[in-house]
Amino acid sequence: MKLLAFDTSTEILSVAVGRTVDGAMRVWQHSGAGGAQASTGLIAGVLDLLAQAGLTLGALDAICFGAGPGSFTGLRTACSVAQGLAFGAGGGAGVPVLPVDTLLAVAEEARFATPDLARDGQVLALLDARMDEMYAAHYAFAGTAWTELQGSALLRPQDLQLPVTPVALAGNVFTVYADRLALPAGVPCIVALPTATAMLRLAPQLLAAGKAVSAAQALPSYIRDKVAKTTAERAAEKAAAQLA
Repeated sequence: MKLLAFDTSTEILSVAVGRTVDGAMRVWQHSGAGGAQASTGLIAGVLDLLAQAGLTLGALDAICFGAGPGSFTGLRTACSVAQGLAFGAGGGAGVPVLPVDTLLAVAEEARFATPDLARDGQVLALLDARMDEMYAAHYAFAGTAWTELQGSALLRPQDLQLPVTPVALAGNVFTVYADRLALPAGVPCIVALPTATAMLRLAPQLLAAGKAVSAAQALPSYIRDKVAKTTAERAAEKAAAQLA
């Protein structure tokens, strides 16, 4: 299997190329500034890694990208680059595109880095959505595959409800919202981001499930419709804070 993966949904740009060599997946990876800055280094990073792996775009089995939720600019960048590379690969319909949920990638990154989650367990993935909110999704891993228990949602940190079943928390919210996350003692909190290498590990399951699409059908997953508060909303919040 020959795969390209990248994520620009957070402040970190993550790119990886995976190629099966002698029955094992060999990985080349690159990281840099993400979000709004990702467009300056993404394509150069992709081309460099493909050259290191000895691959062309047309030889890829799929192009995986972080579909969201996450930074609006970052998601648009990742989707448009994935589409452009897939179309540019030629060969009729081009290379298949695999949109990967960024919260699932967070869960996979946490699982891979945590021995207790290596074979089974549940992860509540959390990403900072800015504007005093965060994205959340609940997954379970058993043996070799992930199952989504609750899809991506947008909520305030203080509104987070933990499931009854023991769960590990993973993401990048534990410092920025430390005073608003009412977490019971002993709940594992794993700092993790959606990485391209996590997407490479997820790709076989997602491809087998038929999640790949044509370049024209690839879309980001925004979750939130608004990127900023209006002047009236900010003024109302300021007035409320002064009365509190």
